[in-house]
Amino acid sequence: MALNPRAASAPAGTPTNISQGSQTKGGIGESTLRPDGTLKVTGEFAYSSDMWHEDMLWGHTLRSTVAHAEIRSIDISEAVAMPGVYAVLTYDDLPTEVKNYGLEIQDTPVLAHGKVRHHGEPVALVAADHPETARRAAAKIKIDYAELPVITDEASATAPDAILVHEGRDDHHIGHVPHPNIVHRQPIVRGNADEAARRADVIVKGEYTFGMQDQAFLGPESGLAVPSEDGGVELYVATQWLHSDLRQIAPVLGLPEDKVRMTLSGVGGAFGGREDLSMQIHGCLLALHTGKPVKIVYNRFESFFGHVHRHPAKLYYEHGATKDGKLTHMKCRIVLDGGAYASASPAVVGNASSLSVGPYVLDDVDIEAIALYTNNPPCGAMRGFGAVQACFAYEAQMDKLAAELGMDPVEFRQLNAMEQGTIMPTGQPVDSPAPVAELLRRVKSRPLPPERQWETTEGADVRALPGGLSNTTHGEGVVRGVGYAVGIKNVGFSEGFDDYSTARVRMEVIAGEPVVTVHTAMAEVGQGGVTVHAQIARTELGVTQVTIQPADTQVGSAGSTSASRQTYVTGGAVKNSCEAVREKVLEIGRRRFGSYHPAWATAELLLEGGKVVTDGGEVLADLVDVLEGEAVDIELEWRHRPTEAFDLRTGQGNGHVQYSFAAHRAVVEVDTELGLVKVIELACAQDVGKALNPLSVVGQIQGGTIQGLGVAVMEEIIVDPKTAKVRNPSFTDYLIPTILDTPTIPVDVLELADEHAPYGLRGIGEAPTLSSTPAVLAAIRNATGLELNRTPVRPEHLTGT
Repeated sequence: MALNPRAASAPAGTPTNISQGSQTKGGIGESTLRPDGTLKVTGEFAYSSDMWHEDMLWGHTLRSTVAHAEIRSIDISEAVAMPGVYAVLTYDDLPTEVKNYGLEIQDTPVLAHGKVRHHGEPVALVAADHPETARRAAAKIKIDYAELPVITDEASATAPDAILVHEGRDDHHIGHVPHPNIVHRQPIVRGNADEAARRADVIVKGEYTFGMQDQAFLGPESGLAVPSEDGGVELYVATQWLHSDLRQIAPVLGLPEDKVRMTLSGVGGAFGGREDLSMQIHGCLLALHTGKPVKIVYNRFESFFGHVHRHPAKLYYEHGATKDGKLTHMKCRIVLDGGAYASASPAVVGNASSLSVGPYVLDDVDIEAIALYTNNPPCGAMRGFGAVQACFAYEAQMDKLAAELGMDPVEFRQLNAMEQGTIMPTGQPVDSPAPVAELLRRVKSRPLPPERQWETTEGADVRALPGGLSNTTHGEGVVRGVGYAVGIKNVGFSEGFDDYSTARVRMEVIAGEPVVTVHTAMAEVGQGGVTVHAQIARTELGVTQVTIQPADTQVGSAGSTSASRQTYVTGGAVKNSCEAVREKVLEIGRRRFGSYHPAWATAELLLEGGKVVTDGGEVLADLVDVLEGEAVDIELEWRHRPTEAFDLRTGQGNGHVQYSFAAHRAVVEVDTELGLVKVIELACAQDVGKALNPLSVVGQIQGGTIQGLGVAVMEEIIVDPKTAKVRNPSFTDYLIPTILDTPTIPVDVLELADEHAPYGLRGIGEAPTLSSTPAVLAAIRNATGLELNRTPVRPEHLTGT
């Protein structure tokens, strides 16, 4: 039944019936299309590298060619003399006494002074009228280096006579680390692991190596800095956290924060690699120095040096179990290589230690995680944030234990799976659904893909074989393997961090129609937040037309687009502000029309289909009539439940706000003669709490799954252990999965609501990245019988050559 039209003579507020078909479309739970989707797939979307300004200059950064050296001298004379060069800046040209920046520890120099600590460290800046002129001028800068020994691993970093990567540390972590080359240390002790080990019938130990992974986003670092008439600067940049950037940029420039006005430009992927600054300060320095707009765009080579990477790790694990398959204890030591600067290493250590046990019930644990300072490339945030490395190790351990006990690896995991109410090793109870056993059941019960799919009536289809179109095999020596894994990831910022977001919501009438505008500083990096924010506004305010304003620093902080937190936290902020707008609109309605119907005072009122309705479906007023030219504009902060820091001796504390879970089954085919791997299927089951946009949810799960596949069999930044120099800073030598490497990824979505979260949702972006890697490794082990304790697996690991 259609909405009954209001009679022309009837006053505003006369009730009529509203049918289901009249309710607002495009709200939560629907797979509404992304507003930026069509533009991106047709090549019309404007990324930060596409920005242009009349009379702009081009900036370029000169980076160190060695990993550890004293800087004896810098000669810029030839560069300055080049036609078209407007500025050449070094450390001595920095305008204030603030020379360093950093997310938590301000140990990263804007430009190197006295020493370089890693290959590719920024040393000088050039601004010129053409990008090639800027590059050529930078190449003319002469730097006299006196090379120093490099620190590249735990042994060289923690030796009693080790060179200190940072002398005179005074950060708040230095008081509880055993060596100045350790950024942060987090132990977790619960129960008595030594005593529990005596109850074990089987004990397995493993040493695991996790390679350095790059975020490999397709849009390189870029931005445009424009000097303002008031002495400030406008910065248009691709980033993950505008306000964090702002807090680091302004002190270096010597400007108050309100004179550094930042706007998010089109972001071509992030995955953690844009949490730290790249070109932001450099662009602003050049713009303010020259008085002209300055654009900086990294090429791919520069991008490999321009952002942090995933921490490589060494992981040492011991697990015990009784003969009936119950886990008795766990001991582990995780060593993360943080590289030359701290970045997010302290928080990564907290995640790695607190999640190192996996999604299992274990009461007796002895855990230690550390991050090192070395002369390797700096490492920080990447999708999965410390939990990825741990999951690779503890899932390999689960397979080893199951094999020792003669048990099915899935049944062994299910026997020990945590559930709601389980106490984490940190002492924190899991107070929302934790369907670990059910996720495993779902991936295991899915039918396996057919065998020998490459066989056709016309011979072998090499595209379906290991090696693909390189035509290396027609099926000879190809063996199938199946493997399983499950993981646990925290959602949101942890350990007592004040994790909040801000949303400004405005409702007004434009061209005779109610319109809502949502303004946040959330960085849209491809996760689909702009879509979800509009869906929330439609659901809460009952309007069809929702405008999402560009993200900038003219509204309060939205926090980082990381930690699977934006839908939870900024979505929560949008919901909160919408609720406040709704109450204000209803207050206006009661004041104007309350005398027309008693329901204004007594009923539960909603906004649906552009109208005020009762929960029984009666229409009380049209929003156009309620607002009558008045706008409702509200900006509010919203916070999730508080967390607390982990104890520095025992690791106890309610450190996380929420947990997410995903399980994978990998099916692979391995050419055992050539060491080539083809992943045939990567099935995933994940609990998402509530799917606000089901299509986007599946996309996130599939994307995370592919990144996990990449680190399993392809991706690794190779650092020379003798020189600490990066060997493969290009997509020619650093391989990432393409569509030809992407298997079928069936997804099974569970929706078990978390009562503490908006709409019951659960952060989803990172969990699938955890378990896909160990599932692929488990499948390769199953096919080959090899132990395979490192990522990525290379052909020589399978052939022994």
